[in-house]
Amino acid sequence: MHTMRALGRNMAYRADRSECQCCFARAANAHLYKFYPITHEKEAVCIRPKMMIKIAVDIGMTVLLLLLMTYELIGQAAHEWIGIGMFVLFAVHHILNSSWSRNVLKGKYTALRILQTALVAGVLLTMLGSMVSGIILSRHALSFLPIEGGRSWARNLHMVSAYGGFVLMSLHLGFHWNMMMAMAKKHMKKSSHSYKWLLRGIAVFIAGYGVCAFIKREIGSYMLLKIEFVYFDFDEPLLLFILDYMAAMGLFVFVGHYLSEGIKRIQQKKRQPE
Repeated sequence: MHTMRALGRNMAYRADRSECQCCFARAANAHLYKFYPITHEKEAVCIRPKMMIKIAVDIGMTVLLLLLMTYELIGQAAHEWIGIGMFVLFAVHHILNSSWSRNVLKGKYTALRILQTALVAGVLLTMLGSMVSGIILSRHALSFLPIEGGRSWARNLHMVSAYGGFVLMSLHLGFHWNMMMAMAKKHMKKSSHSYKWLLRGIAVFIAGYGVCAFIKREIGSYMLLKIEFVYFDFDEPLLLFILDYMAAMGLFVFVGHYLSEGIKRIQQKKRQPE
């Protein structure tokens, strides 16, 4: 009897240890996965608060990014202060995801991971470009800094960084859209097949509207410096301007999501034995 109890305790200990090791393994490989599912109650307690903070920061960055694109429509002073807020959230975002940075040189680099890493590097460069050029161009929030000259090249750098960063950040969001979908499913009842196709139809509609908005707002021309000055229609309602940029963002989220899903499927097929 004592032997059976000891054996039972040993098996329970091994199961608990295995469960914890499983949790640790996922955490150790966090550089490979933006989000990993909660599999047991202990893990849920550990992950949920930090994950909620990450989501709040990401939502904040998305809102500020859209507001930054309005520039003159909200005024230069507001634009500068929003830019400072964006930089703060960007720094917090990287602190919260510091494990990714620590493990960037570890593990195997698949096609998907190479593309994700290139996107992150691009976002980082455009953010730094926006910050450096923004400091030089500042007339309100940082006007006390003794900076003279360099406004011409700083203006071009700011435009390339702002519009390039908008596209790259939207693609980056699309690459991790599965995380948002997984969290939404937890709070929704089991959806029907037709409901899923309805959501896909809405996504296609937004992406299509995004193509029109991308062309109408000449985002590509600004990003490639084909046009060196941004023109705003001050008679246009601010809401319509933001809706166009939301659609353009939706377009690149759509592209990023389905591009990453396509790469994942190709990689899965390669792993399957013939």
